[in-house]
Amino acid sequence: MSNKVIVTGGHGQLGTELAVMLQEKGYETYGLGHQELDITSLDHVRKVFQEIKPDVVCHTAAYTAVDKAESDRDGAFLVNAYGTRNVALAAEEAGAKLVYVSTDYVFNGTKSGAYSEFDPPSPLGVYGQSKYAGEQFVRDFHTKFFITRTSWVYGQYGGNFVKTMLKLAANQDRLKVVNDQRGCPTFTKDLAAKMIELFQTDNYGTYHISNSGSCTWYEFARAIFEIKGIHIQVDPCTTAEFPRTAKRPENSVFEHMALRLNGFEDVRDWKSALKEFLNQEHQ
Repeated sequence: MSNKVIVTGGHGQLGTELAVMLQEKGYETYGLGHQELDITSLDHVRKVFQEIKPDVVCHTAAYTAVDKAESDRDGAFLVNAYGTRNVALAAEEAGAKLVYVSTDYVFNGTKSGAYSEFDPPSPLGVYGQSKYAGEQFVRDFHTKFFITRTSWVYGQYGGNFVKTMLKLAANQDRLKVVNDQRGCPTFTKDLAAKMIELFQTDNYGTYHISNSGSCTWYEFARAIFEIKGIHIQVDPCTTAEFPRTAKRPENSVFEHMALRLNGFEDVRDWKSALKEFLNQEHQ
């Protein structure tokens, strides 16, 4: 069993979930935030990895401010590209398996069907470009890797769409939500569990991991209120009505082809995951 696991971005939404789950499963877990691990310094990453000697590194640390990245290109690439290179190099030197969390933003969203792991990436904005550059560094410098692309992540820790909707509903009786972007919501618990399942094998490669099925943001919002029994008027609107600095992919629906072909069970439906999350939340 791979006993020692480092989680970069250990205090983030996914990193926290992952660290908690790893500890529960009996792994010696090191959830490192940017105070403890500066991924932009290769020397520092090497030093920390040589001290801990991990069996597995789950790399969740990232520059995730999608809109800000458009005006801070260097910042995004420093963290998402070169930070990932540093983690990949140091993990390879330590002989550790590497799980790198990537994103639906590596695709431009113009495909009509679901994206498989074998569709060619072509990111629209700086965030997606920098995360894809990170993927390429992982492939270049590491031999035992899992690239796990995910989308529309929410969970108990940190801010996310689900929490935002519940906050807004507390103060408003009417909301407008975008209805022309379609994707797959992903519950951090399901994502973390699947990442752990993956690294226990040698089935290396790129995986799309989200909850099954898909919806628009509008449909996602309606499902949240329905499950919570909140009565609020939700109106569909277009992306054009909500201009953002960074372009969003219109379609980022994932096909879980790699999970299927490598004999892993599919991830449960997004609605049942959302139900579990909302029923366990103590809002």
